[in-house]
Amino acid sequence: MANALFVKNVRFLVTCDDSNRILEHGDMLVRDGVIAQMGTGLQAPADAQVLDATGMILYPGLINTHHHLYQTFSRNLPQVQRMELFPWLKTLYEIWKNLDDESVYYSTITGAGELLKHGCTTCLDHHYVFPQGRSAGFLDAQFAAADALGIRFHATRGSMDLSVKDGGLPPDSVVQPLDEILRDSQLAVEKFHDPSRYAMHQVALAPCSPFSVSEALLRESAALARSLGVRLHTHLAETKDEEQYLLQTRGVRPLAYMEQLGWVGPDVWYAHGIHFNEEELRLLAETKTGVAHCPISNMKLSSGVAQVPRMLELGVPVGLAVDGSASNDGSDMLEELRVAYLLHRLAKSEKAPTGEELLRVATRGSAALLGRDDLGYLAPGMAADFFLVRADRLEFTGALGDVAALPAVVGIKNAVDYTVVNGKIVVRDGHLALLDEAQCAADAGRAVAKYLQRA
Repeated sequence: MANALFVKNVRFLVTCDDSNRILEHGDMLVRDGVIAQMGTGLQAPADAQVLDATGMILYPGLINTHHHLYQTFSRNLPQVQRMELFPWLKTLYEIWKNLDDESVYYSTITGAGELLKHGCTTCLDHHYVFPQGRSAGFLDAQFAAADALGIRFHATRGSMDLSVKDGGLPPDSVVQPLDEILRDSQLAVEKFHDPSRYAMHQVALAPCSPFSVSEALLRESAALARSLGVRLHTHLAETKDEEQYLLQTRGVRPLAYMEQLGWVGPDVWYAHGIHFNEEELRLLAETKTGVAHCPISNMKLSSGVAQVPRMLELGVPVGLAVDGSASNDGSDMLEELRVAYLLHRLAKSEKAPTGEELLRVATRGSAALLGRDDLGYLAPGMAADFFLVRADRLEFTGALGDVAALPAVVGIKNAVDYTVVNGKIVVRDGHLALLDEAQCAADAGRAVAKYLQRA
C-alpha cells in the first residue's frame, strides 16, 4: 500500500495556520503520515493514493481534550436525566463498578468511532474507574480499540483513593491504595507513552477530582508525572458543590487548593473550569494552566457556563471537549463546536468568540492543552490529520461565505465524508473505513446488554 496520499483540488482548504489561510482549489501531498506539500496545481506522485476532493471543504482534525469513553455504555438512562453532578455520580458509580475489559473495549470502539465520524482525529480519554481485581487490562483494551479504528489516542491513568467511607463519592470497590495507583501510573507511562513527534499513543496522569482523591495522591501524582515527563489532568471548578466541599474540608477555593499541591503550570489542564473568579482566571493565564471546555455536559448537568470569552481575552489556554458520553450523551465534536458558539452568543452577545475563533479552540487550542505542536493546523511538517465535507450539501446552500466559521455557526449535522488520521483514511463516505461498522454496532450492543445486566 502506498505510504503517500495526494488530496487534489480541494474547493476550500481551511488551514487554521498563523495567517488563517484558506486555499481555494488546493492540493495536499502527505508522506508517512506528515504533510509534505500544500499549494495549487501540484502533481500527484506515481506512488500516491489519490483522494479527489473536488467540491469539498477540508478542515484540520478536531481534538477532544476530555472524555470518559466508558460512559458510552451508560447513556440516556432515565434515572439520571434530571440530576446534577454529585447525585448523578453516586447513582452511576453503582453501574460503573461493573466495568470489565470487554465493556471498556467496546465502549471505546463506540465512542471513539463516533468521534471519527464527526471529524475528530485525536481523543484524550480520562479513565478513572478501576474496579478492584479486574481492571489491569483496561488501558490495553483502550489502545487496542483506538488502533483498530485508527484514531490518535491519548489515555490517562486516572485514579481515586477516597471512597464514601473516607468522605468521598465513589464506592469502596473502585478506589485503590496510593502506592498501587502510583505503581500502575508509572507502568502505564512506561508501556504506552510515546514522546516522539507524530506519536499515536500518549499518556497523562489524571487523579479524578478533589472530592474523590486525597491530598497525598494529588501531590505524589504531580511529582511522578513531572519525573516521567508527562502531563497532568483533573476535573476542577465544575460545580458549586465542589467549591463548597473544599471550603468546608480544606478552607480554600478549588484553584488555591490545587496551587498548594503543585497543580498549576503549562503541563496542567483542568476539565470544565466553570466557577473561577477574575483573580483565578488571571492566575491561569499567568501560569498557562489550561481549561478543557465542555459546554454540552455543563448544560445537561446544570453546572453553569464557563467564562470562555474572558479566558480567551486573558490568554488562558482553552481547548474543546465532549466530556463523558453519559453527560453529553454523545461523542460529536462538531455538535460541541456549534453548541459552544451558541451558548456564548446567548451568554455574552458581542463578546462571544466568533465561529472561526472557536474552530481554532477545537484545533490549535486543544492541541496546546495536550502539549502537541505537531497537531492543530495544516502546513508542511504537521501531522496529516483532517476531515472533509462536501460543500454542495443541501444544508450548506447559501452558507459558504465564511467556511472557517461554518462548523460553528451553521453546523455540520451528519457524519463527515472523509476523516484522515496520520495520513490514513479512517472514515470514507461517512462510515468507518478500517472496521465493519455494522458488526461493531452489533458486538457493542451485545456487550452493553451484558454490562447493564450485571448492574
